[in-house]
Amino acid sequence: MATPTDSQLFEDIYDIAKAMFNKNFFGIFHGSLSVKINNNRFCINKRNAIFSHLDAESLIYVYDKEDYRWNEASIDTPIHLSIYQNFSDAKCIAYCLPPYTVAYSLNRDIIIPRDYFGSRLLKEISVYDPRDFESWYERAEVEIYRFFKEQKNRIMVIRGYGVYLYARDLAQLAKNIAVLENSCRILHLSASEQKTTTNTPLLLEIDGDDQWIL
Repeated sequence: MATPTDSQLFEDIYDIAKAMFNKNFFGIFHGSLSVKINNNRFCINKRNAIFSHLDAESLIYVYDKEDYRWNEASIDTPIHLSIYQNFSDAKCIAYCLPPYTVAYSLNRDIIIPRDYFGSRLLKEISVYDPRDFESWYERAEVEIYRFFKEQKNRIMVIRGYGVYLYARDLAQLAKNIAVLENSCRILHLSASEQKTTTNTPLLLEIDGDDQWIL
Protein backbone atom coordinates (compact mmCIF):
# COMPACT_ATOMS: atom_id res chain seq x y z
CA MET A 1 0.00 0.00 0.00
CA ALA A 2 1.36 3.39 -0.94
CA THR A 3 2.35 5.78 1.84
CA PRO A 4 1.68 9.54 1.52
CA THR A 5 5.32 9.93 0.46
CA ASP A 6 4.84 7.29 -2.21
CA SER A 7 1.68 9.01 -3.42
CA GLN A 8 3.41 12.38 -3.78
CA LEU A 9 6.38 10.79 -5.53
CA PHE A 10 4.09 8.97 -7.95
CA GLU A 11 2.16 12.15 -8.70
CA ASP A 12 5.39 14.00 -9.45
CA ILE A 13 6.51 11.23 -11.79
CA TYR A 14 3.11 11.11 -13.50
CA ASP A 15 3.12 14.86 -14.13
CA ILE A 16 6.68 14.99 -15.50
CA ALA A 17 6.23 11.86 -17.61
CA LYS A 18 3.01 13.15 -19.17
CA ALA A 19 4.54 16.55 -19.91
CA MET A 20 7.58 14.93 -21.52
CA PHE A 21 5.37 12.55 -23.49
CA ASN A 22 3.26 15.45 -24.78
CA LYS A 23 6.47 17.09 -26.03
CA ASN A 24 7.43 13.85 -27.86
CA PHE A 25 10.37 13.22 -25.54
CA PHE A 26 8.99 9.74 -24.79
CA GLY A 27 7.40 7.22 -27.14
CA ILE A 28 4.33 5.31 -26.00
CA PHE A 29 6.49 2.38 -24.87
CA HIS A 30 9.95 3.88 -25.46
CA GLY A 31 11.99 5.60 -22.79
CA SER A 32 12.60 5.32 -19.07
CA LEU A 33 12.28 7.52 -16.01
CA SER A 34 13.44 6.86 -12.46
CA VAL A 35 13.83 8.56 -9.08
CA LYS A 36 16.34 7.58 -6.41
CA ILE A 37 14.83 6.69 -3.03
CA ASN A 38 18.01 5.90 -1.10
CA ASN A 39 21.47 4.48 -1.72
CA ASN A 40 20.22 1.03 -2.72
CA ARG A 41 16.67 1.63 -3.95
CA PHE A 42 14.98 3.57 -6.73
CA CYS A 43 11.61 3.80 -8.47
CA ILE A 44 11.43 3.21 -12.24
CA ASN A 45 8.77 2.59 -14.86
CA LYS A 46 7.86 -0.96 -15.81
CA ARG A 47 8.60 -2.38 -19.25
CA ASN A 48 5.01 -2.04 -20.45
CA ALA A 49 4.46 1.46 -19.06
CA ILE A 50 2.57 3.94 -21.24
CA PHE A 51 4.08 7.33 -20.49
CA SER A 52 0.98 9.30 -21.32
CA HIS A 53 -1.00 7.41 -18.66
CA LEU A 54 1.32 6.31 -15.87
CA ASP A 55 -0.25 5.04 -12.66
CA ALA A 56 0.89 3.13 -9.57
CA GLU A 57 0.85 -0.11 -11.55
CA SER A 58 3.24 1.41 -14.12
CA LEU A 59 6.02 1.95 -11.58
CA ILE A 60 8.13 -0.41 -9.51
CA TYR A 61 10.72 -0.16 -6.76
CA VAL A 62 13.97 -1.98 -7.46
CA TYR A 63 17.08 -2.57 -5.37
CA ASP A 64 20.76 -2.57 -6.20
CA LYS A 65 20.75 -6.37 -6.16
CA GLU A 66 18.96 -7.94 -9.09
CA ASP A 67 15.89 -9.94 -8.07
CA TYR A 68 12.45 -10.88 -9.42
CA ARG A 69 11.40 -7.22 -9.58
CA TRP A 70 13.87 -6.62 -12.36
CA ASN A 71 11.81 -8.88 -14.63
CA GLU A 72 9.05 -6.25 -14.62
CA ALA A 73 11.24 -3.15 -14.53
CA SER A 74 12.37 -1.18 -17.58
CA ILE A 75 15.04 -2.75 -19.75
CA ASP A 76 17.13 0.33 -18.91
CA THR A 77 17.24 -0.52 -15.18
CA PRO A 78 20.93 -1.64 -15.15
CA ILE A 79 21.96 1.65 -16.77
CA HIS A 80 20.01 3.70 -14.22
CA LEU A 81 21.54 1.71 -11.37
CA SER A 82 25.05 2.26 -12.71
CA ILE A 83 24.49 6.03 -12.84
CA TYR A 84 23.05 6.15 -9.31
CA GLN A 85 25.94 4.11 -7.94
CA ASN A 86 28.63 6.28 -9.51
CA PHE A 87 27.23 9.82 -9.39
CA SER A 88 26.02 11.05 -6.01
CA ASP A 89 24.26 14.08 -7.52
CA ALA A 90 22.04 11.84 -9.66
CA LYS A 91 18.65 11.89 -7.95
CA CYS A 92 16.57 11.20 -11.06
CA ILE A 93 17.36 9.84 -14.53
CA ALA A 94 15.64 9.73 -17.90
CA TYR A 95 16.23 8.09 -21.23
CA CYS A 96 14.22 9.87 -23.88
CA LEU A 97 13.98 10.33 -27.63
CA PRO A 98 13.44 14.03 -28.44
CA PRO A 99 13.06 14.07 -32.24
CA TYR A 100 14.96 17.27 -33.14
CA THR A 101 17.87 16.29 -30.91
CA VAL A 102 18.05 12.78 -32.35
CA ALA A 103 17.80 14.11 -35.90
CA TYR A 104 20.42 16.80 -35.29
CA SER A 105 22.80 14.21 -33.83
CA LEU A 106 22.86 12.09 -36.97
CA ASN A 107 25.38 14.21 -38.86
CA ARG A 108 27.18 16.10 -36.11
CA ASP A 109 29.81 15.38 -33.48
CA ILE A 110 28.96 18.31 -31.25
CA ILE A 111 25.89 20.41 -30.46
CA ILE A 112 26.51 24.11 -29.84
CA PRO A 113 23.26 25.94 -29.04
CA ARG A 114 22.90 29.38 -30.59
CA ASP A 115 19.82 30.49 -28.66
CA TYR A 116 20.01 32.36 -25.35
CA PHE A 117 18.75 29.66 -22.97
CA GLY A 118 20.62 26.81 -24.64
CA SER A 119 23.92 28.64 -24.74
CA ARG A 120 23.67 29.65 -21.08
CA LEU A 121 22.49 26.32 -19.71
CA LEU A 122 24.13 23.77 -21.99
CA LYS A 123 27.20 25.51 -23.48
CA GLU A 124 28.05 22.61 -25.83
CA ILE A 125 27.39 18.88 -25.84
CA SER A 126 29.43 16.14 -27.50
CA VAL A 127 27.49 13.59 -29.56
CA TYR A 128 28.38 10.01 -28.68
CA ASP A 129 28.64 7.50 -31.52
CA PRO A 130 27.32 4.07 -30.40
CA ARG A 131 28.74 2.54 -33.59
CA ASP A 132 27.03 -0.85 -33.82
CA PHE A 133 23.38 -0.76 -32.73
CA GLU A 134 23.22 -4.56 -32.66
CA SER A 135 25.52 -4.76 -29.65
CA TRP A 136 24.63 -1.42 -28.08
CA TYR A 137 22.64 -2.77 -25.13
CA GLU A 138 25.48 -5.11 -24.23
CA ARG A 139 27.87 -2.14 -24.04
CA ALA A 140 25.54 0.65 -22.95
CA GLU A 141 25.90 0.37 -19.18
CA VAL A 142 29.70 0.69 -19.26
CA GLU A 143 29.92 3.23 -22.08
CA ILE A 144 27.27 5.55 -20.64
CA TYR A 145 28.99 5.52 -17.25
CA ARG A 146 32.35 6.19 -18.89
CA PHE A 147 30.95 9.08 -20.93
CA PHE A 148 29.45 10.81 -17.90
CA LYS A 149 32.68 10.35 -15.95
CA GLU A 150 34.97 11.64 -18.70
CA GLN A 151 32.79 14.46 -20.01
CA LYS A 152 31.63 15.68 -16.58
CA ASN A 153 28.29 16.46 -18.14
CA ARG A 154 24.83 15.41 -16.98
CA ILE A 155 23.50 15.05 -20.53
CA MET A 156 24.56 12.40 -23.03
CA VAL A 157 23.31 12.62 -26.62
CA ILE A 158 23.72 9.27 -28.37
CA ARG A 159 23.70 9.47 -32.14
CA GLY A 160 20.50 8.05 -33.63
CA TYR A 161 19.43 6.58 -30.29
CA GLY A 162 18.37 9.27 -27.88
CA VAL A 163 19.40 11.10 -24.74
CA TYR A 164 20.39 9.97 -21.25
CA LEU A 165 20.43 12.63 -18.58
CA TYR A 166 20.31 12.95 -14.82
CA ALA A 167 19.57 15.76 -12.40
CA ARG A 168 18.97 16.57 -8.75
CA ASP A 169 15.19 16.78 -9.17
CA LEU A 170 12.51 16.05 -11.73
CA ALA A 171 11.82 19.70 -12.53
CA GLN A 172 15.47 20.32 -13.44
CA LEU A 173 15.53 17.10 -15.46
CA ALA A 174 12.52 18.20 -17.51
CA LYS A 175 13.93 21.70 -17.95
CA ASN A 176 17.27 20.42 -19.23
CA ILE A 177 15.80 18.13 -21.87
CA ALA A 178 13.30 20.81 -22.94
CA VAL A 179 16.07 23.38 -23.40
CA LEU A 180 18.20 20.89 -25.34
CA GLU A 181 15.35 19.92 -27.65
CA ASN A 182 14.36 23.54 -28.25
CA SER A 183 17.98 24.45 -29.05
CA CYS A 184 18.21 21.62 -31.58
CA ARG A 185 14.89 22.67 -33.09
CA ILE A 186 16.16 26.25 -33.48
CA LEU A 187 19.41 24.99 -35.04
CA HIS A 188 17.43 22.84 -37.46
CA LEU A 189 15.08 25.68 -38.43
CA SER A 190 17.99 28.08 -38.78
CA ALA A 191 19.81 25.68 -41.12
CA SER A 192 16.63 25.17 -43.15
CA GLU A 193 16.10 28.93 -43.42
CA GLN A 194 19.66 29.51 -44.59
CA LYS A 195 19.30 26.78 -47.19
CA THR A 196 16.01 28.23 -48.42
CA THR A 197 17.48 31.72 -48.62
CA THR A 198 20.56 30.48 -50.47
CA ASN A 199 18.52 28.53 -53.01
CA THR A 200 15.80 31.13 -53.63
CA PRO A 201 16.12 32.65 -57.11
CA LEU A 202 16.33 36.43 -57.38
CA LEU A 203 13.69 38.32 -59.35
CA LEU A 204 15.10 41.30 -61.26
CA GLU A 205 13.43 43.73 -63.60
CA ILE A 206 15.45 44.21 -66.82
CA ASP A 207 14.15 46.52 -69.55
CA GLY A 208 10.65 46.28 -68.15
CA ASP A 209 10.63 42.48 -68.05
CA ASP A 210 10.79 40.39 -64.86
CA GLN A 211 13.53 37.76 -65.05
CA TRP A 212 14.55 35.08 -62.53
CA ILE A 213 18.25 34.99 -61.79
CA LEU A 214 19.19 31.61 -60.31
